[in-house]
Amino acid sequence: MAKWQRRKFILGLASLTLAGPAIAADKIKLDAASALIVVGVQNCFLPGGSLAVRDGDQVIPVINRIAKGFITVVITQDWHTPHHVSFASSHPGKKPFDIIKLPYGDQMLWPDHCVQGSEGAQIAKDLDIANAALIVRLGSNRDMDSYSAFLEADKKTHTGLVGYFSERGVRSIFVCGLATDFCVASTAIDARHAGFKVYVVEDACRGIDARGSLAKAWSDMTKAGVKKIRSSDLAA
Repeated sequence: MAKWQRRKFILGLASLTLAGPAIAADKIKLDAASALIVVGVQNCFLPGGSLAVRDGDQVIPVINRIAKGFITVVITQDWHTPHHVSFASSHPGKKPFDIIKLPYGDQMLWPDHCVQGSEGAQIAKDLDIANAALIVRLGSNRDMDSYSAFLEADKKTHTGLVGYFSERGVRSIFVCGLATDFCVASTAIDARHAGFKVYVVEDACRGIDARGSLAKAWSDMTKAGVKKIRSSDLAA
């Protein structure tokens, strides 16, 4: 009996050994139907910028690494007019992170940032994504803010990105960049509403977290069906 139990134990170990590689099978495989959206990795959002996201520069090496696995890569770039409606400086008596009412809804006010043609609006010099084929510029309408790569803040004005992806047969979208709780979340949720399967790469994002906005963003994304992953979940 003891001999049989020992044999059974050894067989059990063999089963565990054989099961090991199955972990790799759970990784997400990228193909021609997968696209990466790199959101707002610009100087204003990096340390020292006018709207710096804490540790925002730490997403750059992660994004550079994962971008190599995608055929379709899109970058978004905040591109605000001077005196943009979202700037606190455009509203006497208001300060950054105050919330005001505008025709399209609540608007959080920001420090002046990513003004068209400024150094702060430039994409971070260390972002190395040679395979990015499209830049979507956001916030160029002076009277309306824009967080999402798909829709302006009125949720009616389209950027055309859905058509761009559809023409290329994209079905799964991976979102990363700055900031998690605003442009990343809005982009991910709108992508889900457009019918795409959507993943947010958590370690390739950083958030602002103004008034609990980060926790709310993750909750909203989860409710919309967005999946949170890490870069290590992607197959090499």
